[in-house]
Amino acid sequence: GASSAAGAVSLASDMLAVFAQRGDQYMLTNVGHLLTKRAAITPHREAFVEWERNRRFTFSELNTRSNQIASVLLSQGIKPGDRVATLLKNGIEFVESYFAIAKIGAVMVPVNWRLVSVEISYILKDSAASTLLFDAEFDNTVDELQSGKRGELPCQHWLRCSRGEAETPDWAQDYDELTATGDISEPTTGASGDDNLFIMYTSGTTGHPKGAVHSHDGMLWSQLTSMSTSDMRGDDRFLLALPMFHVGCLNPTSLLVHRGATGVIMRDLDMPGMFNCIDAEKISIFMAVPALLQFMLHAPEREQCDISSVRWIATGAAPVPVSLLDAWAKLGVSIHQAYGLTESCGPGTLLLPEDAASKVGSCGRPQMHTELKIIDARGKTIPMGSEEPGELLLAGRHMMKEYWNNPKATAEALIDGWLHTGDICTWDVEGFITICDRKKDMVISGGENIYPAELENVLAACPDVQEAAVIGIPSVKWGETPLALVVAATGASPTNETLKQWCKDHLAGYKVPQLYKIVDHLPRNPSGKLLKPKLREQYPGPAPF
Repeated sequence: GASSAAGAVSLASDMLAVFAQRGDQYMLTNVGHLLTKRAAITPHREAFVEWERNRRFTFSELNTRSNQIASVLLSQGIKPGDRVATLLKNGIEFVESYFAIAKIGAVMVPVNWRLVSVEISYILKDSAASTLLFDAEFDNTVDELQSGKRGELPCQHWLRCSRGEAETPDWAQDYDELTATGDISEPTTGASGDDNLFIMYTSGTTGHPKGAVHSHDGMLWSQLTSMSTSDMRGDDRFLLALPMFHVGCLNPTSLLVHRGATGVIMRDLDMPGMFNCIDAEKISIFMAVPALLQFMLHAPEREQCDISSVRWIATGAAPVPVSLLDAWAKLGVSIHQAYGLTESCGPGTLLLPEDAASKVGSCGRPQMHTELKIIDARGKTIPMGSEEPGELLLAGRHMMKEYWNNPKATAEALIDGWLHTGDICTWDVEGFITICDRKKDMVISGGENIYPAELENVLAACPDVQEAAVIGIPSVKWGETPLALVVAATGASPTNETLKQWCKDHLAGYKVPQLYKIVDHLPRNPSGKLLKPKLREQYPGPAPF
């Protein structure tokens, strides 16, 4: 209500006065207090909108709710450094709990809600999470965890976001009821600087997932890097449609509060809803993987909705073909092509629209506050302008601190301050990076190194192809040979012969795949990246030659 909002503004102003009097750097570097300061600066500005539920929150209201959650967690004995896991779909509960956990110095563990209970139990055990915040729609999964079917877990508190669903089980507490009783006062700051902020577990396509640990300083520098490289404005309206448990959505969620812009949250991504949301909420920026950009172009809803408010779209996971860039440019929308990782807290490189046409296939130059270099197999730095591929290394204050409970993996990934990405790339004379492939995905055929990403980029530019993936399969003659898995464009009927001819026209002979298979879809993880291990399982080979 108005009284609580006014009270929150007063409290935020008091906190700023304390900052000014003490000059307390300890306070100022806590990510949760970015929300405190934003609520004091622009208390009545719209902070977040929940599209499906039509709920709107000002920065003052969001800060009040966050303080209440912080109060609840403190009352349950959560201390600085304790891990609090979340199994939450996109919604205000995710946002407010993220800032609450940050304020009190606890460590958020955002869990991929697409995982099954045995996978979630591993993350809860590995992180030693003492509390789980979960959505009611995951009751069955959480019941398996709480009942002990997946072994003994460290969780002592189970907070359920009912969202109007059935009565909360006896073993859980109702999130909304607890929040309503929470103190709206600013909690005592529990962390700052290099203290841990969140642990984000990687996809875990092979073996157990690894938990990338990021600090308050790391997230702050991630935001500064994004803010100073891309064109985000204070009056922007950013569509948050990607899952918030992923760094590609958590980073902009933080950034919106820092910048004072508005986030429009979609709980579930569906094409009609997305276009209606863009139209109604006058969205100016959003993120989408290239495959989604392609789908959007051909969706019937595009013609029925006004998307003229969209200024630019950020994309990643794969290069964007010129045909796709041109199609969006005709709609007045520019494409920002980015490269980043969970381990880099998002930022890495960025290809701005003015370079997109002349640098097709590139993911751009290093972002502000991000350094990079490329090394060969002996660890020697490859100079800019060389055509020799090498492994991409990143450095900056937004890199992860470590992999949680995994010193061996940490030692392999972080060497002398450089993050070894495992991605193979080239570096042209102007400093533009082009990713060739993952080091582990490279195909060695007849003694020649073939990078599937290069072949995929060529195939994606074919008018008959919607998207493509290339993997290596065993070959008696060549050792390995590339297999191209192709999703046909709408209304197209590509054949092995037409695809092979297209590749012959655009690739050196030794790179041209001899094997093609038309498939209905390609498996992807929640961030849109191709799941190559799954494809290798489905198509183990061997080749017929």
